[in-house]
Amino acid sequence: MADPTGRGAVAAVWRIESARIVGALARYTGDFALAEDLAQEALAEALVTWPRDGVPRSPAGWLLTVGRRRAIDGFRRRSALDDRYAVLARDLGEGGVAAGGEPADPARADDVLWDPDQIDDDVLALMFVSCHPVLSREARLALTLRVVGGLTSDEIAKALLVPTATVQARITRAKKTLAAARVPFQVPPAGERAERLGSVLGVIYLIFTEGSTASSGGDLIRFDLAGEALRLARVLSRLVPDEPEVHGLLALLELTAARFPARTGPDGEPVLLEHQDRRRWDRAAIRRGRGALARAEKAGRGLGAYGLQAAIAECHAVAPSVGETDWKRIVLIYEALGRLAPSPVVDLNRAVAVSMADGPSAALPIVDELAAADALPTSHLLPGVRGELLARVGRTDEARTELERAVRMCGNERERAVLERKLADLG
Repeated sequence: MADPTGRGAVAAVWRIESARIVGALARYTGDFALAEDLAQEALAEALVTWPRDGVPRSPAGWLLTVGRRRAIDGFRRRSALDDRYAVLARDLGEGGVAAGGEPADPARADDVLWDPDQIDDDVLALMFVSCHPVLSREARLALTLRVVGGLTSDEIAKALLVPTATVQARITRAKKTLAAARVPFQVPPAGERAERLGSVLGVIYLIFTEGSTASSGGDLIRFDLAGEALRLARVLSRLVPDEPEVHGLLALLELTAARFPARTGPDGEPVLLEHQDRRRWDRAAIRRGRGALARAEKAGRGLGAYGLQAAIAECHAVAPSVGETDWKRIVLIYEALGRLAPSPVVDLNRAVAVSMADGPSAALPIVDELAAADALPTSHLLPGVRGELLARVGRTDEARTELERAVRMCGNERERAVLERKLADLG
């Protein structure tokens, strides 16, 4: 009897196993772009077959077997019966496709094809390839969400708030760029790994940042996007357990996500930190985050940029209230972060911490310097913070000008509403 839940099973298996399937196909074919296409063809075949014939006993093995069989078919059509074809044919005959080219029982394919150590290498290589420095930031985001996250083009478009056609074009262009640059499908050599790992971490961080505070749209938090970044960070922490900054990033994401339940009210409106009900914070996520931070610290090499941000998040996580938060320590950590990874955003956040530790008058010079340098020309954050500090020192007219500017620049409807309320409170 046909399984009526077949399509749902396809989606679930794909989301969990897509990276392993694409990675394995890339290793066997030696062609990243081809592997992604083959995996998509296997997915399309499953969407037809599983609802009709039922879900196989080994769904992931079935998908990989079909993908590899499609690779053989492609080589055969091109009459490319070379050594690569011979190796693939032999492997498929043993693991999931009979020697004559017909599918064997895919339920048994899993036993032969899924070697745990090789899976880890495949997924890690997939992350490094999809986040390769030859690609633009936009291409890295789209390709990572596609081949590592298992999202469809429509889901990625929704996540990144761009048209589906744009996502498809970015993915196609990214694959062509990787092919033109002859990027090998492999975990980089030790000498290159640190630099390339930074690119992977940066992409995951960008995905989470857009999810935790959406740059535009009607929702403050994009839970799907933030959740996907968290999942990728957890996978990466298992694949490279000896890299402290990987644990630092995971700690930052866990500790930040722990506050999500209290960051919005019943209607989705933002709830500022001082008004959040800390009883709603996710204590399990806080424990996971602090554990990851402890692993980063245990390496003994000092915290990196993500680890320092996680240490700041931990200060908030353990404080009973805003007033009892160790703002002096947060200021010190921001100063260290500013030396390690200087940026106007770090300086702006340090100014906020200084205002809480020593008052708004102490923080204003930092913000004034950023404004004079036009440090964040497209962001509403700088005029928003400056307007609030000016209001706290009684410079109401200047505060109103800054908050009006922040309102005009803010792309997120929920954040804009908060700024408008602050503006209205000035009278």
